[in-house]
Amino acid sequence: MSWLTNFLFSSIGRKLTMSLTGIFLILFLTVHLLGNIQLLAGDGGESFNLYADFMGHNPLIQFISIGNFFFIFLHAVLGILLYFQNKAASGGGNSRYAVKSTKTTTYSSRNMAWFGTVILVFILIHLFQFWFKVKFTNFPEMITYDGVQVKDVYTLVAATFSSIPFVIFYVASMIVIGLHLSHGFQSAFQSLGLNHKKYTPIIKGLGTAYSILIPLGYAIIPIVFYLTKA
Repeated sequence: MSWLTNFLFSSIGRKLTMSLTGIFLILFLTVHLLGNIQLLAGDGGESFNLYADFMGHNPLIQFISIGNFFFIFLHAVLGILLYFQNKAASGGGNSRYAVKSTKTTTYSSRNMAWFGTVILVFILIHLFQFWFKVKFTNFPEMITYDGVQVKDVYTLVAATFSSIPFVIFYVASMIVIGLHLSHGFQSAFQSLGLNHKKYTPIIKGLGTAYSILIPLGYAIIPIVFYLTKA
């Protein structure tokens, strides 16, 4: 396994791994949002509760979830290492997040490490608020649909999003995620060598759209809950 360790801790290995884990997390954010949108189905939480129960008991989904936690951790650790590597290489100044360039850096590219730190804190709080409570506490209570008992996760979400401080924190975190994605999306593909005058503008355009629409989709959910349930 020494070759794997050497690869992961090499400059190229860190950048490549950051790109691949970043793309995986981009796909995860999309799929996760599609599931969370069911919170707005207007059926008292039935669709979301059944979805949450399926996700929580499907062996394949659980395996992917464990992999996702690992990739989040790996992405965060390598991001911090890259930040200090780039800082040292530039003599202590700011530098590009993934691939060095002579072009003027953007606000997002200069602050990727800080955005990533905020996002990691958000993820830990988010996991405690929802995943940990569902898995390891007696809250939420059980609810029955057509004779099938599932946890009423919808009520937990509604209770959480009735708090304006948490809603503000959640929406602010989505803004930071959007800023992180606005550079990270393109950087992930660029670090994989997909840098072409024909395709780069398309990737950049997709990245801009993604970094706006996905965080906006997540942010709408707590806002709607607070305005309609509070």
